[in-house]
Amino acid sequence: MQVGGTPIYGFDIETDTSRDGLDPRVAAIVAIAVSARAGDVVFDGDESDVLARADAHLATLEPGVIATWNGAGFDLPFVAYRAARLRIRLGLDISADPTLSLRGAPLMGIESGCRAAWYAHGHLDAYRLYRADTARVLGIGARLKVLARAVGLTPIEVNAARIHELSARDVAAYVASDAQCTRLLVERRLPSALLAVDRFPRPNHLCSPVARADVPAPTPVRPRPTPEHARKVAEDPTPVTKAR
Repeated sequence: MQVGGTPIYGFDIETDTSRDGLDPRVAAIVAIAVSARAGDVVFDGDESDVLARADAHLATLEPGVIATWNGAGFDLPFVAYRAARLRIRLGLDISADPTLSLRGAPLMGIESGCRAAWYAHGHLDAYRLYRADTARVLGIGARLKVLARAVGLTPIEVNAARIHELSARDVAAYVASDAQCTRLLVERRLPSALLAVDRFPRPNHLCSPVARADVPAPTPVRPRPTPEHARKVAEDPTPVTKAR
């Protein structure tokens, strides 16, 4: 859906839960989904390839808003940490914002949520949007599946602590479902939701939200994709059927 020419892209990641799936020091990203009205795309396989292909795909999309669910506290700082560790430069600009409280325990010592932009896309944490009003009014928790069901959506549900036991097909369907539900929930709140989008004065440079001795400096070893290269890389994503 577009309001005022702004497309919404749902974004979600899944991590390796065979170890501690919440700890980016040990858990790799196993899948990333990007949901748009034109369809949902999942990138899976080798982590470096997942990050590079997802980044290239986002570079080709019409400027819009990347919508996450608790992405300010988990998905995006997790992506930034893993990319820095693998020395992959992304078009992700992210930094901690002390004014944003976290949903749960801090991720890798980050004591606050993060603001972000990715290439020409702003970022909107839909969890914070719904937690602030709808969840309170309805008297329900601000969890993605709960709110999705409350508005008539049918999200795929699995044991999120045992993602490693799922088949690749099931992981792809699950991550796509979360990305799609996030996008649809944001679209229901347009155009007012756009007021909550993160804005950055200097997009398209990588700022790691964590500085740790065990994370290499984010010196790029892969050039940022040109539009031509990005289009070529993005031509072969793993499409999935929209979760219904």
